[in-house]
Amino acid sequence: MGRRNITHVSDFILMGLTDSEEIRLVLFTLFLLMYLFTVLGNAGMMLIICLDLQLHTPMYFFLSHLSFLDLSFSTIVTPKTLDNLLTSNKHISYLNCFIQMNCFVFVGVTECVLLSSMAYDRYAAICNPLHYPVVMSTRRCCSLVFGSFLIGFMDTFVNVLCLSKLHFCDSNVIYHFFCDAPPVLALSCTDTHDIEIIISIFAGSTLVVSLITIAVSYVSILSTILKITSTSGKQKAFSTCASHLLSVTIFYGTTIFTYVKPSKSYSLGKDQVVSVFYSIVIPMLNPLIYSLRNKEVKNALSRVLPKRKSWKKLK
Repeated sequence: MGRRNITHVSDFILMGLTDSEEIRLVLFTLFLLMYLFTVLGNAGMMLIICLDLQLHTPMYFFLSHLSFLDLSFSTIVTPKTLDNLLTSNKHISYLNCFIQMNCFVFVGVTECVLLSSMAYDRYAAICNPLHYPVVMSTRRCCSLVFGSFLIGFMDTFVNVLCLSKLHFCDSNVIYHFFCDAPPVLALSCTDTHDIEIIISIFAGSTLVVSLITIAVSYVSILSTILKITSTSGKQKAFSTCASHLLSVTIFYGTTIFTYVKPSKSYSLGKDQVVSVFYSIVIPMLNPLIYSLRNKEVKNALSRVLPKRKSWKKLK
């Protein structure tokens, strides 16, 4: 069988979500609205946290970076998806596909680790409230965020090395709506067994360690909350981590469902529906999750908006 290196592939074809023109138009409108809401919601969250001094705390420091990652997550996938839906142009160059795939891995892994860092922050706030300012110092918060990005970079570097060894022979059709590692691996005529093992070891270890950190943190949090005698105290303690717990459940649930299975099983269908959820819907939901029931964010918004109005009057 003749083979050619991946560097000789000029482009790929993304099969997308549907061939129906009517459905593509509906999906385009829906995804465009979602993307606009994602940009406004996450950019707005970062802006509010930056402008309001009362939100300059570890929890919102992590949340601002989560908003940045969510905005990046959606931007990596959605614009190209919108272009494909509107123009029916299913082609994507090898370079753009490779960049999209590895940027997606970088942001996904970084967000995975950041969510575990946020769980540790909630543990410190609820289980050690008196020592919280010392435990979650500015230096430690920066170290945790830097560590999240560093681990994301390391996993992505391994991903780049592995995927650069792939060969494609007969087909350049990717059965997905964006360049994701599993369907690209399924497309290769190279024996990907060793590559899948290496990628799984690095990505799987990151996922497992993050999940263990989150699980241990919330077991300790639950134990502490149960020891609180007053009902109002329990409700207050639970409300401080409810948003994060919901975000973790949605993100990890969809990620595990999508990736914890053989890459050869990927095809158009439920995998793409779940991929839409974690790549487009979740980045839009997180600003809502962290703001709708968060009095501090609402109060910060009410403080920031009058300032902007007064500045405009002065001008």
